[in-house]
This record gives sequence, C-alpha cells and structure tokens, in this order.
Amino acid sequence: MAKESFDKEIQFLRMLVLTSGAYSRQQFAQRLGISVHTFDKTIRRLKEIAHTVYQQLPHDQGQEFAETLRFNYYESADPMLLFLFRAKSLKESESYRLSVILAALQEQAKTAMELIDACSSQLPEEYPLPDEKTIRSDLKYLEDIGVIRKMKGGRPYRYSMRHDIVNELTDDELIDLYDFVDVMANTQVPSVQGYILRDNLKQALKLKEMDASMAEPFLYKYHYYSRILDEAHLYTLLQAIRERRKLSFLYFSPKARKKYASQNTNPLFQRETQGKQESVLPLKVVYDHQYGRWYLLGHTSRLGLMKYRMEGLTQVQAGEAVPEELFTRKLQELEERTRHSWLVDTGHPVRVRARFYNPEGARTNFIKERVLLQGQWGRIVEENNDSFLYEITVNGMMEIKPWLRSFGSSCEVLKPLKLRQELIDEWKEIQSYYDDEPVREDF
Repeated sequence: MAKESFDKEIQFLRMLVLTSGAYSRQQFAQRLGISVHTFDKTIRRLKEIAHTVYQQLPHDQGQEFAETLRFNYYESADPMLLFLFRAKSLKESESYRLSVILAALQEQAKTAMELIDACSSQLPEEYPLPDEKTIRSDLKYLEDIGVIRKMKGGRPYRYSMRHDIVNELTDDELIDLYDFVDVMANTQVPSVQGYILRDNLKQALKLKEMDASMAEPFLYKYHYYSRILDEAHLYTLLQAIRERRKLSFLYFSPKARKKYASQNTNPLFQRETQGKQESVLPLKVVYDHQYGRWYLLGHTSRLGLMKYRMEGLTQVQAGEAVPEELFTRKLQELEERTRHSWLVDTGHPVRVRARFYNPEGARTNFIKERVLLQGQWGRIVEENNDSFLYEITVNGMMEIKPWLRSFGSSCEVLKPLKLRQELIDEWKEIQSYYDDEPVREDF
C-alpha cells in the first residue's frame, strides 16, 4: 500500500460497489456531490491505477469501467477492492519507482546505491531520477510494511525481498496454506491484510505454474464487502491511540447526502461542503459484525464523548500527543458510559425483558443456543418446556432492537412497553404491505 490519502477513491468505489453500476454518470455525480467532469476524471484515474497494478492494459481501450475492474461474484474482494489498496493513489512516478525497486530485489539483494542505478536505467525519461534520500525513504517504507528486509552485516546495507515462506514450502504445503487463508479471509471479520495475503498466495501458486482454482474447493461471498474499504483509516486510528495522539478529520455523517470530499486548490471553484471538521482524542475502535461497520469512539473538548462511523472519515491527520493521565481518564469515562452498550450506544440504561419460544419439533433448541451465544451479558431468568424469559440492561433500545426483531415470531418483547409498541407498529406496517392485491397477477 502506498502512503498517500485516497479519500476520493474510497467514496467513489463505495458508491460503485453498493449500487452495482445502476446509476448514470449524471446520477453518480449528483449523489457524490461532484461534477460530471470530476466523475470522468476519477474514472480515468482509477483506470490508470488498475493498469499500473496489473501491469497490463485491457484489450479494448474503450472498455467500460465495470469491465476494466472485472468483479467475480464469489471472490468478494478480487479485484474491486484489492487493486486500490495495492496502489493507494500512488503518484505515477512513485508507482514506477517502487515497481523498479521490487523487480530489482526479486533477482538478488542490493544496496541503496545499486537501486539508484537500477532506477536511472529503467525509469522512463519523463520521470525525474530519484536521489539517495528518496530511495532510502522508499526502502524504509517497504521495510515497515514487511515487503523487504534489511540483511545482516555492516554498511552499506543490503535489502532483499521477504518471500522465504513461499520458497521453503512444498507444493502441497502451499496449497494447504492457501486453503486455510482462503477460508479465514472469507468467513471471519473481513480484513484487507487477509485478502492481500490470500491474493499473494494465489500469485505464488501461479509462479509455480499451479492453477489457484484447484485450491478453491468452496465459494464464498461476504455480504458487506464494501465495508472493507473503511479499513483504510483503521491502522492510522490504532496508531494514534497507541501514541495517545489527537486526530483531525473532515467528517460526513451517514445522514449527509454528499460524501465525496476533495481538497480544492483553485479558489474560484471552491464550494461549501456538508462535512464537519473535527478534532478528536481517539479512545477505541469498535467493529459491528452484524452490519459490517467500523466505529471510532473518542473525546472532543467541545462535545465530550463522541462516536463516528468510519465510512464518514476523510482527510485524517494525526496531531499532538496528550499526557497519559488525560488519555487514561477519558478512556475510563468511555468504559463507564459504554458499560451497558449493546454496541456503542451511550443512552440511558433500560431494562429489556423478552420471551423466547422454543422451536417445535426441532432436534436442538437453536433459539436458546443463539440467545446464549449472542445475548452478551443478559441472562435467562425463567424457563419451561415451551419458552424462556431473557433479561438484559442496555444503554438505549436502538441497537438491541434489530437483534430482537431478527428472531421473528420466536421472540416477544414484554418490557419496556415503548419498545414493545415500536415492534408492534413495525410488524403492522409490514403486514399492511401484504394486505393489498399483488402488483403482478402471475404471482
């Protein structure tokens, strides 16, 4: 992954993935809050990234964007999400330079000066030749992300690729490793690193002239694959938490109609944005596996404890560090406020009481098993052959309601009465949709 921000591409790809190409250029531009010209420019930019990453041009230069970024239904992150994380809005010159460095290190270990010579002889004439400081910066970056390693010995230091694990495995061991990574990447909490490891192993199989499809006995699809894009900021946030640093970012609420944020450089074309500039001390990152969402919880001097959906973060920048004592105190406040949170709700504690009905004629009581597995700190307080009572104290009712509703007729909320009435009204509304005659006569 490269080093620069790619907020615009994240917003663009999220809309593209969620809508599956259902909008026209004008509709896309309107929903993203950009001009059609900017829309076309972004498509060209993403095509350039795709060409650079895969090192091959499409057969037809006039191909549609959806064809250029071909998407396999079952391979949930290949290549729609992975190509952007590999390129990360690389400058074109940086993209070529890193490619030359990695290609040179594939052959044998080299020093920084030898890599300067390689760049001098292989970079296109239109790109500036890198100096020693630039090459050493590239090497440090590649070393930090684990692509290369500094070999033992004195100066001048030599660098080599880190691919020992692939070279030392037998063919059968490599296939077994790919099978394991494939299962974990597609069934556990989605992770960019997991998908990239899976993709790298697939490339290793190809280098050994082995068909990766032979190592794929199962097909998967993670329904919220577009949320993986939110991981773009995850490690920046975790690093800021470790270093006790404040963060500044432009935040777009999920309720805002415009999500696309660009840093305009021409004052004649600047316009108001609906995003809010925030300065936050990050305290915790929470993942909602039910909806595939990342949340940032932090403290602001103006509003106190706040929570943000990570998909709304753009232009994230680390700021000044705060004293350890201040961070610890604010984290304790957050822990106390969220002690009864089903997820991240900070509302007033509410006692929820619900009756769950055991399944009739089933070999196992899967209703009770699910409640015990997912019911967090709630407990069963009474039961008989037909049903059992479950109680839990939570901060507010909003976050627990979808879970209770997902049990359908197997769950009846008893208290509080407000939550019970809300669910009654929702089910009545759903029933009303089926009271009328169907729209099509051949149903």
